[in-house]
Amino acid sequence: MNKLIKIICAACTLVLVNTSATLADSSNFAGPYIGLSGLAAGAQVDGESRSTGQPAGNEEDQVMAGKATLAMGIEVGYALPLGSMFLLDVGGSYLSGEAKIAHTSSDGAGRGGPDGSSEMISFKIDDIVTGYIAPTLVLSDTSSLYVKLGYSEADTGVSGDVTTPADLTGETLAIGTRTVLDSGIFIRTEAGMTEYNGISANGKGNTIQTSTSYSAKPTVAYGKVSLGFRF
Repeated sequence: MNKLIKIICAACTLVLVNTSATLADSSNFAGPYIGLSGLAAGAQVDGESRSTGQPAGNEEDQVMAGKATLAMGIEVGYALPLGSMFLLDVGGSYLSGEAKIAHTSSDGAGRGGPDGSSEMISFKIDDIVTGYIAPTLVLSDTSSLYVKLGYSEADTGVSGDVTTPADLTGETLAIGTRTVLDSGIFIRTEAGMTEYNGISANGKGNTIQTSTSYSAKPTVAYGKVSLGFRF
């Protein structure tokens, strides 16, 4: 995340140095808007599976998994002008899509038993809601550059003999461009990253013992394109 922040700051500084105020008119971007979004995302999960109190002693497996997914969503917001070159964009978005991470657990009925069985455990992230603010620099009458800071929430689900973890919360950081036509139609392109808090779950005791725990911290990197209308 620190590297992304540095890249965004450098890009914004470069644009500020090379932008002329005579080309900017924030009124073309101001006001309420609504848009439809298409998103491609990659979910990276770093975690571990830990078992304690087993006959063979404590066991710990490090888990790293990645998953790409597509999602569709909607966004609404309001861009407030702060002079001829700047705006403060405040809004929210909803994305409907699913990223699923699977892990094979050896702590099935066969751990320390005769059958040597294992069970597939999977966690999923979906229905992502984000509230954001986006300081925006107007580059010309039709184009602008923004940095987005957001707070995101996502539903979680699980399959397998483990408890369902709490829903996720995280921080979103992104950079993007917005192009507005005279008709009010706009195109927004955006690249960003969301770092979520950790997932934690335990076995229920049927096929996976309650002494077995799972923990992970998901990170989602994404690229998004939105088509919308400014009122």
